[in-house]
Amino acid sequence: MRAVVLREPGPVENLELKELPLPEVKPGWVRIAVKAFGLNRSELHTRLGLADGVTFPRVPGIEAVGVVDAGGRFAPGQQVATMMGGMGRTFDGGYAEYTLVPESQVIPFRSDLPWEVLGQVPETLQTAYGSLTTGLDLKDGQTLLIRGGTSALGFATAALAKDLGATVFATTRQEERLQTLRDHGVDHPLLDDGDIATQVRKIAPEGVDAALELVGTPTLPDTLNATRVHGTVCFTGMLSNQWTISNFYPIGYLPAGVRLTAYGGEADDLPASVLQRHLDRIAAGETSLGPAKVYAMTEIQQAHDDLEHNRTAGKLVVLTGRAEGAAP
Repeated sequence: MRAVVLREPGPVENLELKELPLPEVKPGWVRIAVKAFGLNRSELHTRLGLADGVTFPRVPGIEAVGVVDAGGRFAPGQQVATMMGGMGRTFDGGYAEYTLVPESQVIPFRSDLPWEVLGQVPETLQTAYGSLTTGLDLKDGQTLLIRGGTSALGFATAALAKDLGATVFATTRQEERLQTLRDHGVDHPLLDDGDIATQVRKIAPEGVDAALELVGTPTLPDTLNATRVHGTVCFTGMLSNQWTISNFYPIGYLPAGVRLTAYGGEADDLPASVLQRHLDRIAAGETSLGPAKVYAMTEIQQAHDDLEHNRTAGKLVVLTGRAEGAAP
């Protein structure tokens, strides 16, 4: 099989497309014929040497979609998604034509959507769903600020939040992307000038009910200041690659009465019914994934370079070459 191998942390040239043996099925594991996989900041962190507990060489990739090839309780040919659980870190992940994963992190679905669309969904949906439910407990009629709105996770969160009946604020650092946010249902697109709190409070004087921090610790104080008393900020993403706070003094750092939570989930945090409903709504034109850019496996270095330098809005997806036409 073809697989992308990261021989050691470093530049994009360290990602090499190689021929590897097919992974052997073992009890409790499922071999998946991968049709597409999404790119994520987690894999960028791995390539840059910022991730702990990764051994090299390694096939990266914390998610994939495809069909069951062998193993486990699923019938061969069953469409499935998989994510997290050590993929691409402690064992080889989704950047390959086949991947072997624990059965517990395999989620079945049925869809006629093209694989390049299905490849956008698993990890992004899991994180958006978990952030809005576990992290924020967002309710109908509330206001939500998404810091980092033109990321794939930002678009997915906006779509789910609108489905819940929320009013959505979302930020971008690029003025030309404000219209993209509007086109994908954001009520209040905001150009990030470093003082989003002032912009938010001109529209919602008491602050938003909830905020999702996807940029990281550099913008977290401003996001906290944009949130009302008894509102909640959920720290989920690190687009800035900065996730620690030096000399953290909670009383001085946190605005009085504003709650700070965090979210990071696994495959079993995304119910199969939620995944299926989301795919069905995409197929019916009832919700949007946001923009995406699709690559071939031979373009993995370019894809990672685009990811690192934030050249595209939305999700980056790679087709393995086993994904001709629509899903079965």
